Amino acid sequence: MPSLLVPFKQLKPGFDHFYRGFVQRCGSHCAEVKRRRTSKSNKGADCGRPLDGIRVLDLTRVLAGPFASMLLGDLGAEVIKVEKPGSGDDTRAWGPPFMGTESVYFLSVNRNKKSIAVDMKHPDGARVLRELAAVSDVLVENFLPGKLSEFGLGPEQLRAENPELIYCSITGYGQNGPSSSRPGYDSILSAESGMMHITGPEGGEPVRPGVAMTDLATGLYAHGSIMAALLQKQRSGVGAHIDCNLLSSQVSCLSHIAANFLNSGKEGKRWGTAHESIVPYQGFKTSDGHIVVAVGNDTQFVQVCEVLGLPALAEDPKYKTNKLRVQNRSQLLPLLSLRLAEESTCDWLRRFEGSGVPVGPINNLQQVFSDAQVKHNGLLQHIEHPTSGALCVPGPAVRFSSFLPLDPAPPPLIGQHTVSVLTGSLNYSEQEVTSLMQSGAVAQYPDI
Repeated sequence: MPSLLVPFKQLKPGFDHFYRGFVQRCGSHCAEVKRRRTSKSNKGADCGRPLDGIRVLDLTRVLAGPFASMLLGDLGAEVIKVEKPGSGDDTRAWGPPFMGTESVYFLSVNRNKKSIAVDMKHPDGARVLRELAAVSDVLVENFLPGKLSEFGLGPEQLRAENPELIYCSITGYGQNGPSSSRPGYDSILSAESGMMHITGPEGGEPVRPGVAMTDLATGLYAHGSIMAALLQKQRSGVGAHIDCNLLSSQVSCLSHIAANFLNSGKEGKRWGTAHESIVPYQGFKTSDGHIVVAVGNDTQFVQVCEVLGLPALAEDPKYKTNKLRVQNRSQLLPLLSLRLAEESTCDWLRRFEGSGVPVGPINNLQQVFSDAQVKHNGLLQHIEHPTSGALCVPGPAVRFSSFLPLDPAPPPLIGQHTVSVLTGSLNYSEQEVTSLMQSGAVAQYPDI
């Protein structure tokens, strides 16, 4: 993938013109954002976003960290994403598919962020990051424990300069312990945490979940922990060092499966779409697809039998209670499966309508994003990207009554905001910025 950064020697002759034009464009953008907010607040719903005024220095790459910082950006935080000059976040190269030179993977989890290209191995680059940490509320990173301390960017070092800093470390295994020096990857931790052991068809091989759920769960834990730390800092005036890791996040999400083992010694197993403790509670084939039937109580089972036209099953002593249905699942499920396979998914959905029984189709992605409720919930977010053009990504999952979301800022180009962050957040002069660019400590995308 070609580099998006132009060497400084190609920029130097026109730097003054570039810089002035850049500032003018930033001013126009800020005016437009202010106009939109004023326009929407006049409707009486916008009280400002919860994290307006919060600055997040984001040193993460790939998924868990970028997902967490994107959620903070959705809530109004200024997220400054630090990237390696030239290549940037690893996921910029994770494709196909690409839109222009950007991978869709990267575009999916990096909206509402600024990007600065900084070489933290360069002494001046590390100094820039220390100065940004001193004026930030939150720092999020996902390096191996101790790695950032080599550059003077460790939690003790930065919090000594800024005691209010909330420093969130995302790792594979934690800040210390026998595995802490190992790198963390979703697929590996999904396996080691037991998640893969309980995922897959009954009697079949272990299966990796269709998306990186261990990374995403860790990102959600990090997001929630940062929000809690911000609240604590408001009361105490003191920040925190948050240890968030993939192993702990996924093991904690084993929920009742883990509790079953810890309290009764019952080993987890793969059940496909079925539930080990509730019957029927799984997916069934229909004549043209699949449907999930989730019976939560005995009354609902009677309703299922009525809809299916199998009233004798509801009267059978072997199936009167859920406990009995679990014990006799091998006899009951084939009978239900045979009947459900006789008609289409749409026909069954229509028959179950109003019955009180939870049912739903197993949708492919085309069906998901054609769904009226998905559209109503604002889960299709359209963004205009400066080089990739129009793109659509899954929107935020949560809505607030206190504010209306602004149009999202597109995922940034590598180093797109280096100059504006240095001059705006750190009050660097043009001469200082020029010197940093000449030294290779920082880089700027040439055309915004």
